Amino acid sequence: MAQAMVNFRMDETLKKRMEATCKSMGLSVTAAYTMFATKVTREQRIPFEITADPFFTDTNMDRLKKNAAEMDRNGGTVHEINLDDEIMD
Repeated sequence: MAQAMVNFRMDETLKKRMEATCKSMGLSVTAAYTMFATKVTREQRIPFEITADPFFTDTNMDRLKKNAAEMDRNGGTVHEINLDDEIMD
């Protein structure tokens, strides 16, 4: 089987942690990525759940902008009320 070189950029700390984790499992990083690529191509999917960070939802970003504007107007802090807690009471 012909071999191909794959290069990509990654945060240096993440790379070092990945290397250490693979080593602790008796794997090289190359073997781990090859296993990942094999599983992706066999299953035609990413083999783990991928979710969006809820922090960056439009709703949350709008709320943060509103709170920042209120802080600018008031010169103080914003105290939010968790409506879910109030509904449960």
